[in-house]
Amino acid sequence: MATRFRKSRRQRGSRYCGWGQIGQHRQSGGRGGVGAAGKHKHFWIRTVIEEPSHFGHDAFHLINNNPVRKWLNVRDLNGMLLQHGNINERDTKATLDLVSFGYHKLLGGGKVSGAVKVRIAKVSDKAKQKIEEAGGEVLLYNEYNTT
Repeated sequence: MATRFRKSRRQRGSRYCGWGQIGQHRQSGGRGGVGAAGKHKHFWIRTVIEEPSHFGHDAFHLINNNPVRKWLNVRDLNGMLLQHGNINERDTKATLDLVSFGYHKLLGGGKVSGAVKVRIAKVSDKAKQKIEEAGGEVLLYNEYNTT
């Protein structure tokens, strides 16, 4: 068929090109948009009924699921020793079980005045170094709890 006889050529200049009233055969305007268009505007009631949790965001999640809630500095070990320290007959070092007092981590702020054996779940590198230099010992909770 020759191009000049096609329907699209015959209807050039007419207003609707064979699609009836104006507004028909537009891209996606006749249905209110493509995809998720109009969820906050003209399709709001559909959004409320079908996807009530579409807008907003989820609560923030911690990257570290094991947060340290209570900590203690090395400088505070002397006070803890006076209150709660005990010395075994076979050991000359005072022993502090910080996990039983609710502490999760030992930090390295301050100085150690003597040899102390400390039991704790987590310890910073600086705190471990200071205690070992003073002649003490650090036992991590998961290490001594299994034996």
